[in-house]
Amino acid sequence: MHLLLLSSSKEGQGGYLEHALPFIQLHLGSIKNILFIPYAGVSLGWDEYTQRVQQALADFNIQGIHQTTDPITAINQAQAIMVGGGNTFALLNHLYQKDLLNVIKQRVNANIPYIGWSAGSNIAGSSIRTTNDMPIIQPPSFDALKLMPFQINPHYSDVQAPGHHGETRAQRIQEFTCLNPNMPVIALREGSALQRNGNQLTLLGNRDGLVFLDDKQQTIKPASNLDHYLVEQYD
Repeated sequence: MHLLLLSSSKEGQGGYLEHALPFIQLHLGSIKNILFIPYAGVSLGWDEYTQRVQQALADFNIQGIHQTTDPITAINQAQAIMVGGGNTFALLNHLYQKDLLNVIKQRVNANIPYIGWSAGSNIAGSSIRTTNDMPIIQPPSFDALKLMPFQINPHYSDVQAPGHHGETRAQRIQEFTCLNPNMPVIALREGSALQRNGNQLTLLGNRDGLVFLDDKQQTIKPASNLDHYLVEQYD
């Protein structure tokens, strides 16, 4: 498998996908044709979403899956698959409706590069139960692509606004681990990414990440070797 899972489409005041471009170029090598899945876009139209990605990745040829006559055939013929962010529940629901989960998984297992950010990274994990998104629609299941045998939490932040008395992100993730003590949750800060090449897993970027497991938190450093999280099969 070859996966690049970005926390976000932007970092700080940078442009759209600007920080991710070096990661994407290295990840894809000589590949220039990308099939883009914009289904997480809700208020943003899929044509507009695809155009935005094309403008940001000017050296690549971006085709929206919604612009093809047969999505399954498009995935089977794709050189690389890219899944954008937005609402994770809407994204997963569309993938179930169009019966695309298994075909995407089969193609990625056949070494077709996969790139996602935000919701597109969420669905690469075991399930979408650690997304930050509001459940605006109910998919048939929360089970996702299971390309990673753990949970992912993009956009992670431990900043708490003054006067805000709701749960912090860490507290919400810990609620998940209380009920699922054997399932790790890898939290990605803005600008960072997970890269999987076969059985190698690395944290990219210049910011620390976190792993939540049972009642513990562990900081992971950029360039950390995280291969052991691919070996275990968690319940």
